[in-house]
Amino acid sequence: MKNYNIYMLLLFCTGSLIILSASSTYNSSQHTIAGTKFLQDTMKQSGWLAPASADSIKNPLSITQESISKGEELYNMYCFSCHGDTGYGDGPAGGSMGVRPANFHDQKVIKQKDGALFWKLTNGKGNMPPFKEALTDEQRWQLIVFIRELGKTE
Repeated sequence: MKNYNIYMLLLFCTGSLIILSASSTYNSSQHTIAGTKFLQDTMKQSGWLAPASADSIKNPLSITQESISKGEELYNMYCFSCHGDTGYGDGPAGGSMGVRPANFHDQKVIKQKDGALFWKLTNGKGNMPPFKEALTDEQRWQLIVFIRELGKTE
């Protein structure tokens, strides 16, 4: 029984070393804004294109303090852990995925139409879950409103 425990401990240590060495070789490009480093290696938005028809989908919500606030509540519940507090894709869970979550301050995201973002939020891809069943259309649009507000700030 002692030999079994030693082998299990060795196996665990070996696996941990492999994971740690793989994560330490991960190279992210970083930049500094106001003395704070933000991860810049976001998901390649050009690699995840919504269908062209999504661009014609218009946000039915007005941009009001209420829609922004509701979007922020949803963001804090569903998005913060991956996309981070301020939308740079640097959330605590996002780093463990291999591919960084979208940075909402990146011009590749900012330039996308609301309908394309809505389509991505609805359908998901890879580590990004689909929110079609979890959130109503209105809630997903509220998230888009809030994400747009995040993208306006530095």
